[in-house]
Amino acid sequence: MNYPIWELTNIGGGTMIALISIIHAYVAHLAVGGGIFIWLTDLKGYRENSKDVHNYVYKHTNFFLLLTMVFGGITGVGIWFIIALVHPAGTSSLIHNFVFGWAIEWVFFLGEITALLIYYYQFHKLERKPRLILAFFYALFAWLSLFIINGILSFMLTPGKWIDTMSFWHGFLNPTFLPSLFFRSFYAAMIAGLFGYVTAVFIKDTSFRNKMIDYCSKWLWIPLPGLGLSGLWYYFAVPESIRQVSFGLNPQSGPFIIVFALSTILIYVLAQIYSFKSYNWVQKTLAFVLVIIGLTWYGGFEYLREISRKPWVIGNYMYSTSIKASDTDKLNKEGLLTHAKWTTVKEINDSNRMQAGKELFNIQCLPCHTVDGIRNPLSPKTESFSRLGIMSALTGQGKIQTYMPQFVGTKQEMAALSDYIYSGINGNPLQDTSKPMNINKTSTDVPSFDRQKDEYMLLVWNDLGMHCISDNDPWFVILPPANTLEAQLIKRGELPQLVTEGVELRYKVEPGFKDPASQVKFWDYAEKNFGVTPERNIGLHGNGLAGVFKYNEERSGYIVETIPVVPYKADGSFNPYPTFTVQAVDIETDKVLIETKVVAPTSTEMGCRNCHGGDWRTENGAGIADETSINILKAHDRLNGTTLFKDAENGNPKLCQSCHADPALGAKGKPEHMNLSAAMHGWHANYMPAEGAEACALCHPAAPNGFTRCSRGFHAEFGLDCVNCHGTLSDHAAGLLQAQADKPSQKRVIASIVPNQVKSVADVNPRMPWLQEPDCLTCHIDFEQPDMDALAFNHWNDDFSELYRIRTDNAGVRCEACHGSTHAVYPAVNPYQPERDVLQPMQYSGNPYPIGSNMDCAVCHTSQMQDPLHHENMLRMFRNSDLVSIK
Repeated sequence: MNYPIWELTNIGGGTMIALISIIHAYVAHLAVGGGIFIWLTDLKGYRENSKDVHNYVYKHTNFFLLLTMVFGGITGVGIWFIIALVHPAGTSSLIHNFVFGWAIEWVFFLGEITALLIYYYQFHKLERKPRLILAFFYALFAWLSLFIINGILSFMLTPGKWIDTMSFWHGFLNPTFLPSLFFRSFYAAMIAGLFGYVTAVFIKDTSFRNKMIDYCSKWLWIPLPGLGLSGLWYYFAVPESIRQVSFGLNPQSGPFIIVFALSTILIYVLAQIYSFKSYNWVQKTLAFVLVIIGLTWYGGFEYLREISRKPWVIGNYMYSTSIKASDTDKLNKEGLLTHAKWTTVKEINDSNRMQAGKELFNIQCLPCHTVDGIRNPLSPKTESFSRLGIMSALTGQGKIQTYMPQFVGTKQEMAALSDYIYSGINGNPLQDTSKPMNINKTSTDVPSFDRQKDEYMLLVWNDLGMHCISDNDPWFVILPPANTLEAQLIKRGELPQLVTEGVELRYKVEPGFKDPASQVKFWDYAEKNFGVTPERNIGLHGNGLAGVFKYNEERSGYIVETIPVVPYKADGSFNPYPTFTVQAVDIETDKVLIETKVVAPTSTEMGCRNCHGGDWRTENGAGIADETSINILKAHDRLNGTTLFKDAENGNPKLCQSCHADPALGAKGKPEHMNLSAAMHGWHANYMPAEGAEACALCHPAAPNGFTRCSRGFHAEFGLDCVNCHGTLSDHAAGLLQAQADKPSQKRVIASIVPNQVKSVADVNPRMPWLQEPDCLTCHIDFEQPDMDALAFNHWNDDFSELYRIRTDNAGVRCEACHGSTHAVYPAVNPYQPERDVLQPMQYSGNPYPIGSNMDCAVCHTSQMQDPLHHENMLRMFRNSDLVSIK
């Protein structure tokens, strides 16, 4: 950021460096190995007293001198020129830290030039001893040049103690210095053999030609064990985190690993073919093919080495963006543009926002990406993202996918860069084109109840307060249509009793919701996703939109599971709060004892599109569209090496829980993968650009101005939100991830998460999703009014029976029966009809408060009670009636 930017938007600076440096380094390694080759081959000629060998050495040296000294020298200058243009900050650091190293290398290089020129031009005049001494000194100087340059190159990958000491020797003699030196030395010898073929195949004498070809082959085979062993040494000398980036995380590595492996095999297969005598034209062809394959082999190795360095140009010291790690905190606080010397924008405003974004793009993106060019183009990677999606990508950059540097700068600068990529590069309008939220108000009558005549009370509730549905079954499934209702039937009296036999609880959905199969494709793909084939409009447990509850002794009541109700009516309109009429019927007489209504909340307003692009599936503002689904699958495939998109495209979608365990569906998943909640929240916590309840509402149907507004209970009316119970997204994710410490990917996902409500991740208590939740009594100690600073986060129930949705009071009545469903505790205000969530309190008590509140024991007991039988502190007036407005 302290130097002008060379805007190579189509080819990329890295590609320019690679084109020059790989060729130069290939020839430079030949200069090292070839020097040893010339010395030992000349020695071979003397020992065999072979004039033919000496003539071969002389001609080979002529070719060698032109290639290494002339072409190699020019490309060497080219490297300094290109790296100074593309990465001046990194080049400057290498020069300043290793100035004496470079000076020594230039002395050795001068020694190479002098020795080789005298050797070649005085070849026929020199006696044996001085000629061999000159050859030896050329080989020695060439290898010493490698010795010096290897120290600097390996330093860039593993600077070791230099980060702390800034010592020349700590940087030079770094952790990979020796293995890299041995590996390069053995490889240099191999290259000498490859280029030996080039000159050997032009020998006219067939017998001698074949002899020299066999000799050159030995230069491939003899170094092979050393190459393999030093390669393993090199591999394990590199820190595990770097190996993980190079061979696991970075998607760019795959092709070069393949190139490296295939070219290695081809070199030795073709070299073996040379052992069979063949036509000279075949030998010549193979010689040049092998040289090209050798170049490919070396290119694969160098690319892997470069990729392994990511996100650094100098490991743990300077990012590939030329920003020093030590400067990031300052730049994040004060701004990158403020300190960048070659930018025209210092402060961002509406008029220069796009220019600021471009300046930030040049500094932070161009070092590794092109716009739409031949290498690592950014436009195809981001074109499917929404504006928020690009912001999310920048937020999470470098946290999990550690081969990328983290974004450096202020939130304002991040937003400017996001807008430039979204609009300036991908051509999208920055104006908000979303449709206004439109809620179609609805109504339902409150069932009748006569305290003087009715002998029974029927309490029915939804277990979770909201069941979400991913209605994109042709692509993947997170949650199917599966609403669960529970009920308790109470026979009123001075001592009321729970009715457990002799009755049948029947339910049916309100008109308009009876044919969900006409609205979603769950039934078309149920066999693919769930391995079952339920009848049309029948759920996974055999229940439909009308039917009968089953008595469940463990729950002290009646239950009907996985009702396949969806939030779409027959006309396609969206209503996430359909109601069910439930009747308690005497089995013997078929007489209706009591009838009530209950909301079965269900929504498809899952906010995947907010980041992954696409629109809502329906015009009413809900559902996951095909475009969004495809973008998600492609992202999953790119990041995890899966084939989910291709599988779905071929008619084989996947249930997410087929790999990721999930207690909500009773899915075991695969043991090596994190459970679904930990994976989803953990991953997205690293990328979420929003905080607090706003972050939750971007994914869940909880936005206060959304189509569902599922957080409608009294806690919301009182001003509490998701964070008060679950913590921020980072807090929430930390708890889920802590319980997945045995999973291979957990460490990588949790590494960058910083919780908000505790000091560190280690302070977050691990929890299992759906089975461990905040305990109500954490805040409501002894059922009293909570303190103002009460916090439910990080206080999880120990036993499943302690969950609010499972717990019973001292008399066996379920908490939810009287207080309402999770996220809709009484008095709840429903956005589609204010009293829609409090139909039963209104029916039995005439007010929206918890049943039996305001000392109204007579609603069940038929007479006022003096003992708080159900739980402590219940015989009082409702504390916050002034906050509730049900009209």
